[in-house]
Amino acid sequence: MDKAIAIFSGGQDSTTCLGWALKHFEDVEAITFDYGQRHKVEIEQSKKICELLGVEQTIVSLDFLPTLVTSALTGSGDVCDKHVDHADLPASFVPNRNALFLTLAHAYAQKKHASALVIGANQTDYSGYPDCRSEFIMRLVVALNLGSNSQIDVVAPLLNLSKAETFKLAEEYDVLEIVLEESHTCYEGDRSKNVWGAGCGECPACLLRKNGYENFLRGKEHGQF
Repeated sequence: MDKAIAIFSGGQDSTTCLGWALKHFEDVEAITFDYGQRHKVEIEQSKKICELLGVEQTIVSLDFLPTLVTSALTGSGDVCDKHVDHADLPASFVPNRNALFLTLAHAYAQKKHASALVIGANQTDYSGYPDCRSEFIMRLVVALNLGSNSQIDVVAPLLNLSKAETFKLAEEYDVLEIVLEESHTCYEGDRSKNVWGAGCGECPACLLRKNGYENFLRGKEHGQF
């Protein structure tokens, strides 16, 4: 396959997907969105990772988004609480975030003549975000292709993987060290060092990552990976 646009946050999942994309496409670019997230340090880390991997990066400002949505990630509130507008979702849910990311990345892919979008969405260990599910992503891309008379694929290598399996994939595609040292997942923007990566160790994103790494090590110990 020729060219892909990776939707790249600088987190564990997107860093793993970037490593995957570099082995499956002749040409890979990254697009990163600054949407007013409280853990904005992930953007700085994304720059470092793109430089390390030799990937061209475009950063798009979506600084208007916090004025349109309610989310603990773009405003005040405890990320461990329930969402104030969606009682069945976590406070960190950002309404329509992935829809916006995919729509803009799809437009950029047309400009760059890319054949695919690569996204780190995961519906196994997905923190309860409904816009990380296969049904949503595939239907949206069908609509975007219909609306632009294009045939751009969406590839989600992590869609059905556990966090432990995501660590294994990072190892397989030679980005595990970068994931552990440079990627950022913590909702609080904490860069405190841990064996599983940087983070506060208490927010939902950190707990998911920590547990995943422990399961990854346990799996290696017992020959499962």
